[in-house]
Amino acid sequence: MMKNRNTVPQEAAKDTLPEAKPELLAPAGDMERLRLAVLYGADAVYLAGTTFGMRSFAGNFEDDGALEAAVRFAHAHHVRVHVTVNTMPRNEEVARLPDYLAHLDAYGVDALIVADVGVLALAKRYAPHAQKHISTQASIVNYQAANTWHDLGADRVILARELTLEEIAEIRAKTSPALQIETFVHGAMCVSYSGRCLLSNYMTGRDSNRGACAQPCRYEYTLMEEKRPGEYFPVFEDEKGTYIMNSRDLCMIDHIPELMAAGVDSLKIEGRAKSAYYAAIVTGAYRHCIDAAAQGKEIDPVWRDEVEHVSHRHYSTGFFFGEPGQYTQSARYLREWQVCAVVLSCDEAGLAVLSLRNKFRQGDEVEVVGPDLKPFSMVVPLMKDTEGAPLEEPRNPQMVFQMQLPKPVPAYSLVRHAVALSGK
Repeated sequence: MMKNRNTVPQEAAKDTLPEAKPELLAPAGDMERLRLAVLYGADAVYLAGTTFGMRSFAGNFEDDGALEAAVRFAHAHHVRVHVTVNTMPRNEEVARLPDYLAHLDAYGVDALIVADVGVLALAKRYAPHAQKHISTQASIVNYQAANTWHDLGADRVILARELTLEEIAEIRAKTSPALQIETFVHGAMCVSYSGRCLLSNYMTGRDSNRGACAQPCRYEYTLMEEKRPGEYFPVFEDEKGTYIMNSRDLCMIDHIPELMAAGVDSLKIEGRAKSAYYAAIVTGAYRHCIDAAAQGKEIDPVWRDEVEHVSHRHYSTGFFFGEPGQYTQSARYLREWQVCAVVLSCDEAGLAVLSLRNKFRQGDEVEVVGPDLKPFSMVVPLMKDTEGAPLEEPRNPQMVFQMQLPKPVPAYSLVRHAVALSGK
């Protein structure tokens, strides 16, 4: 039986966004990532259940109770929840959609992200309280397409990533002010047009258009001549390398004022399959930069530097200012920082209770960053276990221990240290 629509206050979650400040939309692959995205400054989060979402290998929200709890937590912090229903469903899947959409509506989700016109029609019927957002999978690259989706009932369009900033500004100028414009500003990019790729399905049987991409574009390829089986020749592109389909990551944190001037209503961070640390740090960085830009202030370089503290491929500005270019020497991530511990609580004197994530010890130099907390460095002092015994190095995963910090910090602050994790 479908549950009653929840009664948590949603006024703040439904408010119209102020013209001067776009929405910051962060990924939430599971409850831990949602919690950190919310606490680190997201205006809205996007997530999925275990079906009908384009990231089936993210943790996702596995049952109705988990999804309902996610909505309640977000709304309690005045954060909107967008749920992805953006796969291209087959005949046998369509029959399950009405009940699923009705449940999402009952839980109070604020928006549904759809790509299929049939799913949009069903969403209008079975989830009447939720806004309808058209996924980037729909490849919207012109104002006529945007206006047509709006005529069909869309409240927002998520534009294709292949657009320039000038093209986005023209779409904004030639569409209804009631239609919201969203664009990706950070994260991984697909080498295929708007993510419409059949390579994964062909090579592995995992359909990227149904949320199961194996990312074969990141593989290293060689050439084999028909009459020389087993003899492999390297593939080069301008002698730069062999990863001929590898794409750079997107990073527009230096260009938030330009995005605002173009009339973008929502700035979206990619990464539902990425770590909770990524969700926290990237969300926090963009939060501070958006707030500064909205106030006409210079961006503090410390927040720009934060996006270098997460695992990422070489950055570019995507197609906003022209071709992004490729990095073809490798497909590995740049990993130079690792989370050591999560702060569970901290008193006014800075005495913190933490949970261990990766090994570190007394004497190490670490950084602490948290919700609305500028990162600071410190040398790890002698710690204590839960019984008060001296502790030079916590060793057991998830171990709870105490550590004196130079100042009080919020719960869910993160202790991290520099470490070379990038592949060779």
